[in-house]
Amino acid sequence: MIPSLPRPAWLRAATTIYLVVFLAFLFLPLLVVAIFAFNDAPYPAPPWHGFTLDWFLGNAGKDRVGLFQDSELLTSIWTSCLIAGSVTVLSVLVGTTNAFLIERGRFRGKAALSIMMLAPLVIPGVILGISILAFASRLADLADDWFSWDLDFLRPGLPLVVLGQFSYIATIATLTIAARLRRFDRSLEEAAWNLGASKAAVFRHILLPFLRPALLGSAAIAFLMSFADFNTTLMLVGADSPLTVMMYGRMHEGATPVLNAVSLFLMLASALLALSLLRGAKK
Repeated sequence: MIPSLPRPAWLRAATTIYLVVFLAFLFLPLLVVAIFAFNDAPYPAPPWHGFTLDWFLGNAGKDRVGLFQDSELLTSIWTSCLIAGSVTVLSVLVGTTNAFLIERGRFRGKAALSIMMLAPLVIPGVILGISILAFASRLADLADDWFSWDLDFLRPGLPLVVLGQFSYIATIATLTIAARLRRFDRSLEEAAWNLGASKAAVFRHILLPFLRPALLGSAAIAFLMSFADFNTTLMLVGADSPLTVMMYGRMHEGATPVLNAVSLFLMLASALLALSLLRGAKK
């Protein structure tokens, strides 16, 4: 359809209805969660019983522990941030290296390697977590039996969670950075070399600024995906539970509006992170 031609009334109405339904499907659940984080009731769902900040600040008179007084939830948020930060750093570093290997490298089997790198994206998170757990545990057992080495990082715990999430998030970072690198005009590099610039200077002053939006974007995606991961994390977690596993356990015990408060807090934090990264990418 030519955009400049007038559209019939039924098509305009159908488009409007579709957009309204689609946006409602996306944002209405988030809006409900945000509103009922302030509901003065002991359950996180309608009906509305009045406005309160108890689920954020707590209320000893009503025996309510708010988000900012719940040490377990705050510890789990910090644990998730620690895991997500580690996964982000590893994914961006390895993703950048892989991007240069794929886009600049010349070797046999590069096409097969590129396809194999996509495998973690199509493997269900539960299967990926179980596979990593079984493999790592077997390695730890062999090291203990043969050499009497106690390799705790191969047992369920935070290091194994980081490795498990990194195994597929690094692929996403690689694809994001490689797509940006593919668009780079290599004549700029050649011109800089002809003018006497070293490879390190070319990378620092030409390539790195060009890749900055992709690096920031892949870092944001890696952090948010790691923070929100549940399936892989559940299979590999030890005693220190990240937020997703903690909230899953709380739901089984009996949900309260504190979980709504956590969700609202994370929505706002994610929005601020996304806006800051967008502003940083435009500079």
